[in-house]
Amino acid sequence: MPNKPELLTPTNCQLIIIDQQPQMAFGVESINRQVLKNNVVALAKSAKVFNVPTTITTVETDSFSGHTFPEILAVFPDTPLLERTSMNSWDDQKVRDALAKNGQKKVVVAGLWTEVCNNMFAFSAMAEGDYEIYMVADASGGTTQEAHDYSMQRMVQAGVAPVTWQQVLLEWQRDWAHRGTYDAVMDIVREHSGAYGMGADYAYTMVHKVEERVKHGPRLEPVAAGEASAAE
Repeated sequence: MPNKPELLTPTNCQLIIIDQQPQMAFGVESINRQVLKNNVVALAKSAKVFNVPTTITTVETDSFSGHTFPEILAVFPDTPLLERTSMNSWDDQKVRDALAKNGQKKVVVAGLWTEVCNNMFAFSAMAEGDYEIYMVADASGGTTQEAHDYSMQRMVQAGVAPVTWQQVLLEWQRDWAHRGTYDAVMDIVREHSGAYGMGADYAYTMVHKVEERVKHGPRLEPVAAGEASAAE
């Protein structure tokens, strides 16, 4: 378990995305589901930018849960989807093999539901695989707020480190002087980080006079009602 202050880096951890599928999301009540999707897609993009090894697991895709969010699959088009029947990803040998092959003992987790699939995987991977678990609270969701919160508390008491997706992204970046990933990180921030992203867009265009990141039609000057428009 992470019993000492040690930052996440792109080379000391791996990511597992558990059951980010529609039917599982339908049952989530602890976080707005659109926010949930935004956050897990942002986390996936972050892992891609930093080349963090990523495992994707699914449960009962055809019979119940539906397909992994297409926005995640667009980030990892060639990554195998590890299908299973157990609620606990650790019970599937493919998952254990994938984690072992990736080679990092720190595992960042984003999954559905917090109190079931995440909780079971975290405890099993810690107890049987000697992994350190970093649970991304805002890229995971539970069936009620209480279910999510108490599950997070239970995991923290057992040594799981709670994190958020943006915290993970910025830990991986760490220094804005790391120019090789700077632009890609800011692209993620501007698209997925809410007010922070809006502020970045404003600073880029209004302060630093960078071109807008989206091309658009002409901006027509104001015309008082009743006057002839220049566009006529």
